[in-house]
Amino acid sequence: MDAMQRTRFDAAAVANAEDASVWRWFSALLEERRIRWRYSFDNWVVIVDRACVATERTFDGAIRAAKDEAELRNVGQPGEWSRPKRRRTGLSEYIRQP
Repeated sequence: MDAMQRTRFDAAAVANAEDASVWRWFSALLEERRIRWRYSFDNWVVIVDRACVATERTFDGAIRAAKDEAELRNVGQPGEWSRPKRRRTGLSEYIRQP
């Protein structure tokens, strides 16, 4: 493997690691219901923890910019909010027995 091939290989490895990091971040926040996005006036707007963190022309660009901005603002860290698990209740709990 010559120097140019090695450089390309290394660049591809870095790009793959960055992609994985971005989409793991996105998936974690999506699961926690802390990220929202909308398409408005030819731009994607991304909101994390109720704060607008990115507006970009492409969805991919908006998510990447949102991750970078969220890290700068120290918001949107997966697992940061520990949401209590909802308890399923049955109708019988609401009906009082005499």
